[in-house]
Amino acid sequence: MAALTADIRVVVGLGNPGADYVDTRHNAGFWLVDEIAADAGATFRFDKRYHGDVCKISPLARDVHLLKPMTFMNRSGQAVGALMRFYKFTPAQLLIVHDELDLPPGTSRIKYGGGHGGHNGLRDIVSHLGSRDFFRIRIGIGHPGDSKKVINYVLRKPSQADSAAIADANRDTLAVMPLIYEGNIEKAMHALHSRENI
Repeated sequence: MAALTADIRVVVGLGNPGADYVDTRHNAGFWLVDEIAADAGATFRFDKRYHGDVCKISPLARDVHLLKPMTFMNRSGQAVGALMRFYKFTPAQLLIVHDELDLPPGTSRIKYGGGHGGHNGLRDIVSHLGSRDFFRIRIGIGHPGDSKKVINYVLRKPSQADSAAIADANRDTLAVMPLIYEGNIEKAMHALHSRENI
């Protein structure tokens, strides 16, 4: 089987806009993309063409666009689709960063393709792109244990312990981003999933 490689040109963090949602679990994608931008010395600004906050970084002397949709989670695809169409990028050049109920806090996983798993942001992106074949970074936020409690759970702040665990996982993910930009997805997966030093 061929090694999984990539030419990532767009990194999108998913979340909800507004002060009420800043620290809520559903905004975990925003948190990591904010760190990626800060690490590169970049600053987000709103661009109405893409319905979101955008900035550009240049790892390996190649432009990578960072996007935080300001459309609310269930319309994330509107922002992602607008940017992807403008630059004529393919789904395989896209990396979506999102919260993941099925992983515990402190765990992050890189994945390619697959379904939306009930995540409204992913569902809308798949709908707008007409494809599930993009990369994802799944940031574990844990599960409330009852499907009826999920909506309230994702729209609330994590506990102090969970926040610290998510922050630790985000630092680990930030450390493997150079491998992702290089296109060495399998090495990035191995390093992140096994917490090896890189």
